[in-house]
Amino acid sequence: MKLGRLPLPKGITLHVAEHGDPAGTPVLFLHGVTDSWRSFEPVLPHLPGSLRAIAPSQRGHGDSDRPATGYRTRDFAADAAALLDALGCERAVVVGHSMGAANALRFALDHADRTLGLVLVGAFATFRGNAVVTEYWDGTVRHLTDPIDASVAREFQESTLARPIASALLDTFVGESLKVPARVWRDAFAGLLEDDFADGIGAITAPTLIVWGDRDAFCPRADQFALRAAIPAADLAVYEGAGHALHWEEPARFAADLARFVEHLTVTAR
Repeated sequence: MKLGRLPLPKGITLHVAEHGDPAGTPVLFLHGVTDSWRSFEPVLPHLPGSLRAIAPSQRGHGDSDRPATGYRTRDFAADAAALLDALGCERAVVVGHSMGAANALRFALDHADRTLGLVLVGAFATFRGNAVVTEYWDGTVRHLTDPIDASVAREFQESTLARPIASALLDTFVGESLKVPARVWRDAFAGLLEDDFADGIGAITAPTLIVWGDRDAFCPRADQFALRAAIPAADLAVYEGAGHALHWEEPARFAADLARFVEHLTVTAR
């Protein structure tokens, strides 16, 4: 595992974890709101060493820079493209969880030629009309002030789970959420609610794997079928009994599914 801070051209520095073969197929991991690169820490050891896993903490999150503005999906997607540039990667398989899935979709729309494939975990077809997200915004996020109450971060992270995970691992994710300032919680959630590009998803041409836990408290089943129907080359894998953060609950299974998807892409491209 290689950890470091990488400056991007527009003045933002991201904290980035890399794992695997630097010459392997690049796989870019985009975490969910208030998470960090550590969201994928349980997954990385299960991946084949032949892959080049790149897991940044996105702007405002973890130990990356926290600029005053720039928390729309386009901003996160632009950072992702700049990160690939900085690492010398022309194309990548882009893996996104929750907010990261929205950012991955935006990346695929804005940088189609750089998207080798998409893996969407706990993804939303649209945030508008999602009663759970809207209620959480209205009841909690819009009222947050610094410092974030630890109980708020813990309740949020626990709500993403349908099965228990190791207490130390959950503590890690709660600690990462507590690093995120209240303004970034608000701006990132507001960006998701305001950036609705559902009508454009059908323009995505990259092969796509949608992975969803059927006990996801945030993303409805209908969204998964809508994504599969809209994206021409999409498949859906359902994890029975898993929640929104299925890659925390079943990291080895998710890593195996991801590895098979990437292998299929590379074999097809030969």
